[in-house]
Amino acid sequence: MIILFIVILNAVVVRQAYMGSNNWYWVLGVTLPLLILAIANIRQKKHAILRNFPVVGYLRYFFESIRPEIRQYFFESDLDGKPFNRRQRSIVYQRAKNEKQTVAFGMQTNPNAPGFEWAAHSLYPTSLKEEDLRVWIGNHLCRQPYHASIYNVAAMSYGALSKTAITALNKGAELGGFAHNTGEGGISEYHLKGGDLIWQIGTGYFGCRNENGSFNPVTFRTNALRPQVRMIELKLSQGAKPGHGGILPAAKNTPEVAEIRNVISGTTIHSPANHSEFDSPEGLVRFLQLLRELSGGKPVGFKICIGDKQEFIDICEAIRSTGFIPDFISVDGGEGGTGAAPLEFTDYLGMPLHEALAFVKQTLDELGLSQHIKIIAAGKIITGFDVLKALSLGASACYSARGMMFALG
Repeated sequence: MIILFIVILNAVVVRQAYMGSNNWYWVLGVTLPLLILAIANIRQKKHAILRNFPVVGYLRYFFESIRPEIRQYFFESDLDGKPFNRRQRSIVYQRAKNEKQTVAFGMQTNPNAPGFEWAAHSLYPTSLKEEDLRVWIGNHLCRQPYHASIYNVAAMSYGALSKTAITALNKGAELGGFAHNTGEGGISEYHLKGGDLIWQIGTGYFGCRNENGSFNPVTFRTNALRPQVRMIELKLSQGAKPGHGGILPAAKNTPEVAEIRNVISGTTIHSPANHSEFDSPEGLVRFLQLLRELSGGKPVGFKICIGDKQEFIDICEAIRSTGFIPDFISVDGGEGGTGAAPLEFTDYLGMPLHEALAFVKQTLDELGLSQHIKIIAAGKIITGFDVLKALSLGASACYSARGMMFALG
């Protein structure tokens, strides 16, 4: 029907042009390409919409492309939107720019809604001191404990973020007095702008690996002894895609990235789902102890998204039996984000943060490890109330990734 209309339209234009009106040739310059495009749409076999509705089918793709903007600017309320609503995003933008951070007329949330959360205040408040917002991380096995902020930049690698973003985060960490987690992509020059670093090591051992992908203690020690590196975090899993590995495509493996990650430039690099240096709870804690010794006694810990509860209990029992006690455990909630993950992993795998925090704290309490191991929470922590919830459930400090990305603009 559509192509018939375009054919008739072209026939009318050709007839009018033939009758002597030169202006119609300009119209033909529009209608003839439309006819060619319509024929091409019908002949192609990739898009059913264009095959059934040639030319006008492009309107579907156009409106689909602007749907998020239309929804955000015209229909979304302050409390709508996932994973972060407009109110959460706006407060970060305001605070990042040191603009007005207050609201008028009272609460927008519904206190009678199921699941409404609130905090109990005291009739006798005291003034906060700077040290109240910091925590010492490092037990009796640690020779270089770190006085960490309770709010820090979560793991985001160079490559996933640009050099400008990494530089801004690190300089911001220096200004704000908090730590910057490198992510598993290694330590770049853009991480070394004055801010404290938490060096994260993933299954690819980027920045401390041999050519075959195994762990290299010599290169690890070289990087771990940098004065900017204050803690070492071994990544077991993350909330956005627990149990899922990753791939660095050859096209993104530039000479600069290859040098940072200790890999061969221009090759495809795989990050497996599991670590090659250990395959048991006891192997994990012994490897953590090795990292502690190689780093000169800096705080070491591991990042985990809770799945099978017994597996975490087994790790804690191995910690108690060996006496090799990590200084911290980073608990990543299943609601955590990442640059790219399968939908099934993002939406349905991993224990949510608040449930995971309660479980981890209870397990450490039962095994007598709480006084030695600090818990760092990660997963949609944006406001001070989010931090308060995490601390009340057993965390000593928190990470934020997407909040820091909002702050970057």
